Amino acid sequence: MAKVKTTFFCQNCGSQYSKWQGQCTACKEWNTIVEEVIQKVEKSDWKSPTLSVKRVSKPLRIQDIDTSQESRLDTFDGEFNRVLGGGIVPGSMILLGGEPGIGKSTLLLQVALKLPYKTLYVSGEESQKQIKMRAERIYPGDTNCYILTETKTQNIFKQIEDLEPDIVVIDSIQTLHSDYIESSSGSISQIKECTTELIKYAKETATPVILIGHITKDGNIAGPKILEHMVDTVLQFEGDRNHVFRILRANKNRFGSTNELGIYEMQGSGLREVTNPSEILISKKDEELSGNAVAATLEGMRPLMIEVQALVSTAVYGTPQRSATGFNAKRLNMLLAVLEKRAGFRLGTKDVFLNITGGINVDDPAIDLAVVASILSSNEDVALPKDFCFAAEVGLSGEIRPVQRVEQRILEAEKLGFSTIFVSKYNTISLKNTAIKVQLISKIEDLVGRLI
Repeated sequence: MAKVKTTFFCQNCGSQYSKWQGQCTACKEWNTIVEEVIQKVEKSDWKSPTLSVKRVSKPLRIQDIDTSQESRLDTFDGEFNRVLGGGIVPGSMILLGGEPGIGKSTLLLQVALKLPYKTLYVSGEESQKQIKMRAERIYPGDTNCYILTETKTQNIFKQIEDLEPDIVVIDSIQTLHSDYIESSSGSISQIKECTTELIKYAKETATPVILIGHITKDGNIAGPKILEHMVDTVLQFEGDRNHVFRILRANKNRFGSTNELGIYEMQGSGLREVTNPSEILISKKDEELSGNAVAATLEGMRPLMIEVQALVSTAVYGTPQRSATGFNAKRLNMLLAVLEKRAGFRLGTKDVFLNITGGINVDDPAIDLAVVASILSSNEDVALPKDFCFAAEVGLSGEIRPVQRVEQRILEAEKLGFSTIFVSKYNTISLKNTAIKVQLISKIEDLVGRLI
């Protein structure tokens, strides 16, 4: 009889140890290391000999490899396609993570219901009746989606063998368990084993598999870090329960860019694609208020117009407060120092609060000019014209620095009805016959002179 092999794993971060210890040296958590059986019996292949293999991999000389674009599966969801890089690549493994209740299952069920391909939706968390009730609310029409409630991978592969689906969705990977590992569902060794079996199936049959993954309290995907290395794409579904908008990002993508962004609006009938996010990021108001400025930013290839709000008030306590929501607080302190040194504004004794509307985080340096404009507007209590927008970076010496793809930002501002955009004098602009007026400035003093 073969000896049972065991090892010790940290249930918080997935670090492996040869013996038990009280504290994990990687994540510094206490009493999270447990012993797990890593091998129970000799493994057999996930498939039976009768299951046809759609594609067999053979070694090729690098000169003989076809570099033409591989066809992707259209998900009929514009935001999902954009984040993936144009659709789902056959044989790929996609991992979707997010906070509990944020809408991960709703998003993938909605995608599965709209797909014209034969789709198998495997759920280990909900019954078939629960999924049916949600599906009728989201997409009541005819669909080619099959629902399976199962957690044992061997039984799942038997159903896959009979159905031969074009796409498989697993909700979630933490609920699956394999007979080859003698530990509970959600443990480190079970997650690794189940993911390995699914990856082997996906690569051998060219069938894409989409996994839903739970996250820890720190926001990382639960399980070993190797899980994110094993899959081809890692998506993050973000949002605030107090807001109806959800953001889909790609933290890793072997088949596309990680800079793309998808925006959804949570409704009673499911998730609605937001094709023009600038409309939701700019507040609608009848009267002009001080402290508001609009910035032209970019998320991947998509231009966005976002509203920056600032509040400057006299400090009640001895130390003035500096608070930023959705913007880097250290960069805010730098811009305040530039305003005080180069433009002569005494902000050292005043509280400054900054907010990016819509609940999103922006790290594009092109919004520096809008941040400065909103701070000046609030400090002087002078409202900026609502058809003004800004797109430039501010340097430490007070110079207005150029930003990339400025013409795309200008065209987006023109499309949304803005009359004037402030950009750097050093940007090369070849646009002609545009309705929007482009104001070129080189120093922060020029901005102060034109706004106040």
